[in-house]
Amino acid sequence: MEYGYVRVSTKEQNELRQVIALREFGIADKQIYMDKQSGKDFERTNYKRLIRKLKSGDTIVIKSIDRLGRNYEEILEQWRIITKEKQVAVVVLDMPLLDTRQNRDLTGTLIADIVLQLLSYVAQTEREFIRQRQAEGIAAAKEQGVKFGRKPMKRPAEFESLKVQWQKNEISARTAAKQLGVTHRTFLRWVNEKNG
Repeated sequence: MEYGYVRVSTKEQNELRQVIALREFGIADKQIYMDKQSGKDFERTNYKRLIRKLKSGDTIVIKSIDRLGRNYEEILEQWRIITKEKQVAVVVLDMPLLDTRQNRDLTGTLIADIVLQLLSYVAQTEREFIRQRQAEGIAAAKEQGVKFGRKPMKRPAEFESLKVQWQKNEISARTAAKQLGVTHRTFLRWVNEKNG
């Protein structure tokens, strides 16, 4: 039996590209299992359901290796479970070398395992480089004075008079904030920034 597995990381991402690739391979829609959840863990309902259903001699088809997960060790672990424990063939559409249907002999298995290890390593290394470059870019931007986050709210013209009334205990911080249309925490922060 041939099954397809599709995963997108968020509810907003579109899974259609993966589904179309599986259909073109010949997988029927009823044989496609799908999860819309991050690959950082394997608490994925339909993935678990598919793994339980797989029998020796079946085939699982995925668009790319990162559909199994995003973590180097976890991808390797899932590959081992599928190919060794379950004795199920894996077809990775984006990587023809990772098609364990052919060459199920020792050499074919060895080649697929080596390619998988290399690809998983490269994928994880690239994610770490992306995070590192992102952090470096943010640090460089901050050094050049780029501000991140929301722009500070402008204080309304009546802030100063309300601040004076508050300091004289004529009104509460909440009343002043309400008249300014801000939260009382914002009002108090503005007062302290002016004092500091």
